[in-house]
Amino acid sequence: MMLSDPAKKYSPFVAVDIPDRQWPNQRIEKAPIWASVDLRDGNQSLIDPMDQERKQRLFDLLVNVGFKQIEVGFPSASQTDFDFVRALIEQDKIPEDVSIQVLTQARPHLIERTFEALKGAKNAIVHVYNATDPMFRRVVFNVNKEECIQIAVDATRQIREQMNAAPETHWTFQYSPELFTTTEMDFAVEIVEAVMDTYAPSVDHRMIVNLPATVEVATPNNYADQIEWFCRNVKNRDTLIVSVHPHNDRGTGVAAAELTLMAGADRVEGTLFGNGERTGNVDIVTLAMNMYTQGVHPELDFSNITPVMREVEYCNQLPVHPRHPYVGDLVFTAFSGSHQDAIKKGMADRRDNPEAPWDVPYLPIDPLDVGRSYEAVIRVNSQSGKGGISYLLEQEHGIELPRRLSIEFSQVVQEVADRTAKEITSQMIYQAFADEYLEQQSPFCLINHRMSSEPDSPAVHLEAVIAEGGERKTYSAEGNGPLAAFIKALAGAGHDVEIIDYHEHARGQGSDAEAIAYVEVRIEGKAVFGVGTDESITSASMKGVLSAINRHHSTQAPAANVTADTLA
Repeated sequence: MMLSDPAKKYSPFVAVDIPDRQWPNQRIEKAPIWASVDLRDGNQSLIDPMDQERKQRLFDLLVNVGFKQIEVGFPSASQTDFDFVRALIEQDKIPEDVSIQVLTQARPHLIERTFEALKGAKNAIVHVYNATDPMFRRVVFNVNKEECIQIAVDATRQIREQMNAAPETHWTFQYSPELFTTTEMDFAVEIVEAVMDTYAPSVDHRMIVNLPATVEVATPNNYADQIEWFCRNVKNRDTLIVSVHPHNDRGTGVAAAELTLMAGADRVEGTLFGNGERTGNVDIVTLAMNMYTQGVHPELDFSNITPVMREVEYCNQLPVHPRHPYVGDLVFTAFSGSHQDAIKKGMADRRDNPEAPWDVPYLPIDPLDVGRSYEAVIRVNSQSGKGGISYLLEQEHGIELPRRLSIEFSQVVQEVADRTAKEITSQMIYQAFADEYLEQQSPFCLINHRMSSEPDSPAVHLEAVIAEGGERKTYSAEGNGPLAAFIKALAGAGHDVEIIDYHEHARGQGSDAEAIAYVEVRIEGKAVFGVGTDESITSASMKGVLSAINRHHSTQAPAANVTADTLA
């Protein structure tokens, strides 16, 4: 049961005293060093940890995406991890420019086992940690500050000796004061400097100091303050690669990572799509694509994001949320009518200005940049409007509805959506359009027509054979153009029709192209739309007029469904 006064149980985080902080004025202008911990931190959080096959597939994926530093496991604590590291090395599965990273606790026998796993590696990062938080010092490990420092120093000394004994490997040392964000800042600097004194990093051979938000306990700005304070106060900053490892307990892991980069961090550890303990690690895909939208290339390649997502889903046996930023199946999809209308207009403007900077409503990036198509940008349900319906008809079926027809037809689709309470697919929309406009061939159906004209005369003589209620009739008249002649022929047969608006365009390309005509007419004082298609624009326009007449009649009384095929 939630407390009425949570302050009796929970204390607010004590902020760092840094009134002249500089990070809020900074911008992220280059990609950090990325380190994937999918195979270690991510793997340990899975219900069913990865087997060798899934581990190898995920490793290969991380390499293909562009990671140069990959934490591949905890070989001193897991035989599975040990065997995987050995397989990577012995089977030469690690590219020359990739460093594998392994984690170990600051215990002598575990460090020794770690170096056994790494024997023969070309490039390796040895990552050692011990907890520095006061609660852990007091309750979990029962050590004071001096003893905590000694643990880190002893481990560092042993690791340096092991590295010196294997000069064939290019080694990098990484130290993490675990639970950095809940450690006293002066003590965090003290223990890191003690480790530095033991390892002796230099500008030419820097060590990584990883400052993790092992549990996210405060707002992201506090993490940034801590990183800036640390970078200001630690000695020989230029001999360090300052790394952050944000977790997502408060749901702000991405924001925290971004602010720490602004505060001076050089490197980020995280996982693809944020899998990790509790609510997860920082989501590197989101972090990287956030940079991309600001014009900064993240140095990771997500040009074909869907296969990346599917492979990670397979390896983790966990789904990626359909609304995951930049990646989820629905992330570029709009159902809302107002959103759809804005996107449709933005995409039209984009077609007119293809070289302009990307600026389409509701789409922070071009879906094509991550290998997505525009087909799923707009989808229709009962929340949708005319913009989305028109967009789908245009993009997938080549039908460019005039505005007033778009408004009218949206009511047809809305009725279907309300009745079914389900998403309406593009094919369902097209079928509804065809049923409502193209298939309206009763009581009037065009069979064929013939035109002639006299030399030097603007008049066109038209004869049209029409099925009317199952009976063939020939209508004829002259007019200034085929459509005008057809309207006059209809009037002569007692069907008064007035053209209000007319649009036409080609649909398709090459030998498959056809004309489509949208005709708005006034019949008995009522405006009605009709649509016709044919290889001939003249036939298409005449069919459009008859479609409107048939739709008008369908609202008056039922009629037999007579088609040209039945009368041919």
